[in-house]
Amino acid sequence: MTVETLAAASTAGQTAAETADAVQQWWQSDLAQRWLIETPIGIGITLIVALVLHWLLRRGITKVANNSIKNGRIDSDKAKRRSKRRGKRADETDAQKKAREGRRVSRIRTLAGVARSAAAIVVWVWAALDILSKLGVNVAPLIASAGVIGVALGFGAQSLVKDFLSGIFMLLEDQYGIGDTIDLGDGIFGDVESISLRVTTVRDIDGALWYVRNGEILQVANHSSDYSVARLQIPVGLSNDTEAAGNVIEEAVKHAAKDDKIRDLVLAEPRVDGMSNFEPDYVSFRVSIRTMPGRQWDVQRFLQSRILNVMNAQGITTPYPHGIGIPDPRKEEEF
Repeated sequence: MTVETLAAASTAGQTAAETADAVQQWWQSDLAQRWLIETPIGIGITLIVALVLHWLLRRGITKVANNSIKNGRIDSDKAKRRSKRRGKRADETDAQKKAREGRRVSRIRTLAGVARSAAAIVVWVWAALDILSKLGVNVAPLIASAGVIGVALGFGAQSLVKDFLSGIFMLLEDQYGIGDTIDLGDGIFGDVESISLRVTTVRDIDGALWYVRNGEILQVANHSSDYSVARLQIPVGLSNDTEAAGNVIEEAVKHAAKDDKIRDLVLAEPRVDGMSNFEPDYVSFRVSIRTMPGRQWDVQRFLQSRILNVMNAQGITTPYPHGIGIPDPRKEEEF
């Protein structure tokens, strides 16, 4: 082996030793320990904590919602059994209780969904800020900037915030639910198909689907809350005996209310209020009957048909039974 070869081997050995020492010194340095061990472990712990916390919150919110639904059903069953033991007639029918329970369950599930979304946002925003902090990013300016941006967005998106707040209070107060028939004014009248924190959709009688922002709903008339009232105005010609006409209408209404087609929709005995209008060419009898929520129009249509048939059978005439200006043919035959 030559002198040059020995010198090269010695130089290579020294270089390898120096490299190994440099690597060992770098590995033992605070920078390497922080970026290769402490920071990854800290980020991993943060992610694990966030995942576990998110899972616990979701599970807890879901469990609370399910318990609320279950406890409500148990309380309803207990009240029903107490009413039966005391021999008292329940104020609400089974159909009413079922409709009320459905709305309550829908409201609880909607609120639970909102709570789960809010919990997820809080948990993962905290996790993101904690991870940035572990990476050496100063999060204080970010938080301050987020506050300024939030204020700017608040001014720019006031209507959106208003929609969300109105949706939350609407759900909490149970102003209306899916399936209810509501009147929002401005020609928006129909059945509620879906509810979110921002928008309520309503299907009107012509099949049009209205998307209404919750923040724009200043007043709402719910025709399906607890119960409804079917109200009829029965016109009767002035040539009739009004007392006899009132008796015929009352008997017809009471008999029709017991028909199998609407019996389950009727919640109370019908009431005939007598003559409510006295016009130059007819008098009008008012009839009102309490019905299942949102079913007043079905009952109204059925009663009107039955009352008209009974009136015709009993000889109680309506105004202008033969048309305006057309005399009764039976009277012409007498002459």
